[in-house]
Amino acid sequence: MAVDPAAAGVSVPGDAALGSGALLNPVHHALTGAHGELAEAKGRVRRYPAEVAPFFGLPDDPTEQDWADAAELLGVGHSGALIRPELPVPASFKVDQVFGLVQFVAPAYFGVEEPEAVELGPDDVPEMLALTELTEPGPFRSRTLETGRYLGVRRNGELIAMGGERFRAPGHVEISAVCTHPSYRGQGLASRLIRAVAAGIEHRGDRPFLHTGSTNTTAIRLYECLGFTISNRMQVTIVEPLGQ
Repeated sequence: MAVDPAAAGVSVPGDAALGSGALLNPVHHALTGAHGELAEAKGRVRRYPAEVAPFFGLPDDPTEQDWADAAELLGVGHSGALIRPELPVPASFKVDQVFGLVQFVAPAYFGVEEPEAVELGPDDVPEMLALTELTEPGPFRSRTLETGRYLGVRRNGELIAMGGERFRAPGHVEISAVCTHPSYRGQGLASRLIRAVAAGIEHRGDRPFLHTGSTNTTAIRLYECLGFTISNRMQVTIVEPLGQ
């Protein structure tokens, strides 16, 4: 059934929150907030441990010192990924890759509990890694499960679909790693898991959001059909500090 957080006495972020600084810089806001216990830090710069995610976050208006701290935090020869709108990169960094993202926010009261979904835990990580390696929904690593609640669907004991929570910006939680085994596609499992993950997010009074590649027209059509609205045009920028 659909989850109505207002009926449970919790607040729901309204449309005024869309396009906010938190959503424009979700990694930094997550790592200076709800994911602070996961953060590796240097000055005002934060990063996830490599086993959790490849992302690092700069403050909303990074200074030259912030970039220098980012270089030290990442280390020469090691790359990190930023998720935010286009940002000038100083000459002290090599840009390895850039690609566009579309950021969507779910409509209010979007979540629906899914009877077939089960909560996934540490014992499920090997299967989760195998499924994400097969389907490539985005970075999923040995400790990514620590970012939030993950749900899966099993058939005959096999994990065939999953999805969960990643970045936790103020008032918003990202839905991530939604994927279905190729043999089970076309059954609506992805949509059902998106709604199930959203139900948990909404129950805590937060608003679900997600990202997809700007060229992934299939995913964009799916999210629009589900009622998601575009909140921001984002960019993944993978950078690597240069040596002296």
